[in-house]
Amino acid sequence: MLDSLFKDFDNIIVLDTETTGLSFRNDEIIELAFLRLSGDIMDEYDEFIRLSPGRRIPPQIVSLTGINDDMLENYGVEKERACRALVEALSGRRTLLAAYNAQFDLCFLYYFLLRFGKAEALQGLKLLDAMTVYKDRRPFPHKLANAVSAYALQTQNTHRAIDDTRATLELLCAMEAEEADLERYINLFGYNQKYGVSGPRISSVRYLPQGYAGSGKLYLHS
Repeated sequence: MLDSLFKDFDNIIVLDTETTGLSFRNDEIIELAFLRLSGDIMDEYDEFIRLSPGRRIPPQIVSLTGINDDMLENYGVEKERACRALVEALSGRRTLLAAYNAQFDLCFLYYFLLRFGKAEALQGLKLLDAMTVYKDRRPFPHKLANAVSAYALQTQNTHRAIDDTRATLELLCAMEAEEADLERYINLFGYNQKYGVSGPRISSVRYLPQGYAGSGKLYLHS
């Protein structure tokens, strides 16, 4: 599983978040899930995260994810506890963090960790965006659900963080089996030239415009 990546990394973390909206600074994470792979060992983390006092999940997010306020109140953990779990997972040596549309998750994680003074946990990490790889492999559309269908993955895209994390890992394995060049995409994120990069740019990432129909391997572009 992801043998080509384990040549350079001791730990691979595949991660996904569900949030109350699209604003990195103002919206909140309501579910955090990640799979931490260390060789043949895989640990799983999945928690609802309680909202700040007075906040509620918007109806459209409840409809999309199936997560509601009662679920957070009854089964959620406090933000600080989730922060500690994430920081601990990221603290291993030679760690790669992967996600589908990683720019979105990383911006949310930055502001989430920042409130506890732990944003430095993201510094120095190597990053892999599964969506950037997928956009080089298949034509538009490029949602995770499209990748699930294109590769006939067993895990479905449900807009629940743990399911989408499992689907992303399965997708990475399928794309590696198809062509073992995932390491060429580390710290390389494609973006839509019409809309630009969503959110703050990550200093360690090289951003390149990436078309809908693909125009060769993005890592071969100058």
